[in-house]
Amino acid sequence: MEETADIALGEQRSSRLTQVLAGVAVVALAIALIRQLGGTASAGYVWDFGALWKYRSLLLSGLLYTLGFTVICIVSGLFVGLVTGLGRLSSNPLVVAPLRAYIELFRCTPVLVQLVWFYYALPVLTGIELSAVTAATLCLSLYGGAFYSEIIRGGIISVDVGQVEAAKAIGMRPYQVMHRVVLPQAFKKMVPPLMNQSIMQLKNTSLLSVLAVPDLLYQGQVIAHEIYRPLETYTFIAVAYFAVLLPVTIWAKRLEFGFHDMEV
Repeated sequence: MEETADIALGEQRSSRLTQVLAGVAVVALAIALIRQLGGTASAGYVWDFGALWKYRSLLLSGLLYTLGFTVICIVSGLFVGLVTGLGRLSSNPLVVAPLRAYIELFRCTPVLVQLVWFYYALPVLTGIELSAVTAATLCLSLYGGAFYSEIIRGGIISVDVGQVEAAKAIGMRPYQVMHRVVLPQAFKKMVPPLMNQSIMQLKNTSLLSVLAVPDLLYQGQVIAHEIYRPLETYTFIAVAYFAVLLPVTIWAKRLEFGFHDMEV
C-alpha cells in the first residue's frame, strides 16, 4: 500500500511539473505572438495577426461548432460503446461476431478514410442522401463507439469474478450484480481511458473540413484563402485547439489521480 501511495505521489509530482512546463510554453508562445503583432519581419516574412481580427466572429463560430459537434459525437459514441460493450460480453457467437467485426473495422481503418467513405460511398450503397454533417456525425459516433466499447468491456471484465459470484450467492439478480457490484468498480478504471478517447474525438473533428463542415479548421481555410495569411491563420487555430485541450487534459489527469487515491 505504501509503495502504491509513493508511486501515485510521484506521478502527481510529475504531472504538476508537466503542467508547469506546458504553462511556460503557452506563455512563451503568447509572448512570441504579441511580438509578431507589431509586424516584425522574420526570415523575410512579415507576420500580421491583426489581419485575423475582422474575422473573429467567423473563427468563434467555427470553434463553437467544433465544441458542439464534439459533445454530440462523444454522447452518441458513448451510447454506441455502452450497447456494443455489453453485447460483447454475451456468450452467443451470433451476437458477438458482428459486434467484433464492427469494432475491428472501425479501429483498423483511418478515420479520414471513413469520413470520405460515409459521405461519398454510403449514399451510393443505400440510396439515401446524407448531408456532410449527418455523415460526419454518424462516422465519428461509430468510430468513437468502437473504442468506447472496448474500454467499457475491459473495465467490466477487470472486476474480480469472485465478487460477482459472491453477489449471485446472496441472491442478487444479474442486473443488480451489474448495477451494484460490477459497474461502480469498473467505472473507476474506465474513466481515464474514456477521457483520453474523448480528447481524441475533439482532435478528430479537425478532419471535418474535408467534407466542408464549418468547423474551426474549415473556417480557418476560408479565411486563409481570403487574406492570404495561412501562417497566422493556422497558428491561431493550433493555439485555439491547445487552449481548449490543455485544461481538459489536466482535469482528466486529476480525475485519474482522484480515483487512484480512492482505491489506495
